[in-house]
Amino acid sequence: MTAPHAPVMLDEVVDALQPRAGQTVVDGTFGAGGYSRGILATGASVIAFDRDPTARRFAEGLPAERFRLVERRFSELADETGEGAIDAVVFDIGVSSMQLDEAERGFSFMRDGPLDMRMAATGPTAADLVNEAEPTELARILFVYGEERESRRIARAIARRREEQPFTRTLELAEFIEKAVGGRRGAKVHPATRSFQAIRIAVNEELSELEAGLAAAERALKTGGPLVVVTFHSLEDRIVKTFFSVRAGKTPAGSRHAPPVAAGAAPSFQLSFNGALTPSAAELAANPRARSAKLRAAVRTEAPVWRAAA
Repeated sequence: MTAPHAPVMLDEVVDALQPRAGQTVVDGTFGAGGYSRGILATGASVIAFDRDPTARRFAEGLPAERFRLVERRFSELADETGEGAIDAVVFDIGVSSMQLDEAERGFSFMRDGPLDMRMAATGPTAADLVNEAEPTELARILFVYGEERESRRIARAIARRREEQPFTRTLELAEFIEKAVGGRRGAKVHPATRSFQAIRIAVNEELSELEAGLAAAERALKTGGPLVVVTFHSLEDRIVKTFFSVRAGKTPAGSRHAPPVAAGAAPSFQLSFNGALTPSAAELAANPRARSAKLRAAVRTEAPVWRAAA
C-alpha cells in the first residue's frame, strides 16, 4: 500500500543512518512506512515497530526477506532484538499524519470523531481521562504536557461540565475549551491545540515511552551504530537533547537534567553533529507539517550500557 504522506527529513535520516546491504536497522516508529522504505532501498534489512495495529496495512508489498513488522512499543525493541545486535535505529516521535487525518481515531479537533486518541487499541481513552481525572491532575497534564497557561481554568470548566454531561466527541471538547478561554481573539492557533496535545501525550504515555525507547536503543545498538531521532515539539526534543548530552559526557550525570545512573559511566554515545538539523526550505514548501521537526543523532560507542543507580 502506498504511504499517504511523505516522511519528514527522509534524506537527512538516511544520511545519518548510513544503512547498507547486510545491515539490520530498527525503524522504531513505522507509521506509514516512509523511513522503512527509504532504508530498504539501500539494501539494508528493517525490523519495524508500531503499537498501532492499523499500521500493518502499510507493510504490504515490502520485501518479506528483509522486512519484519513487530506490533510492540518501541521501548521494547531491545527485548525483541537482543542487546548489541542492531546496526542503526531511527525514531520519528509523536502522532503520525495518518492518525491526525483519520477522524475516527479522535486525535484532531479539525475533524469530528470519538474522543479516543489511543495509538494502540487498548487502554483508557482520551474521554476516560477528560471525564474521570481529578481537576488538579487534569490541570497538571494540560500545563506540563501542553504548556497551557490557562490549564487550571480549562480543568475547572471541564470538571463542572462533565458532571452534567460527559465529553464524547473531539469537536465538542474543542469548542468547549475555546469558550472556556474566551474565544480565539484573533489567535492564529486554535485555543484547544495545546490541550489536545497534552491529552494525547498523557493517554499514550509518550514522554516516558520516549525515555524508555532511547535507553532500549542504547542496549540494542552495536558499537558504531547510529541512533537518529526526529521530534516535533519542545518537550520531546528536550528529552532527546538531554539524553544525547548526558550519554556523550557533555552534561554531568549528576545534574538535575539527567536521570540517576551509576557514577563514573563512560560515554555510551558520540554526537554525530552539534545541535539539531531542521527541514530544508524546499521540504517546508512541499510539506508545511515538517516546520517543527528537529533531527538529532549520535553514534554508539564501545562503552557498556548505562545502568540506573542502585
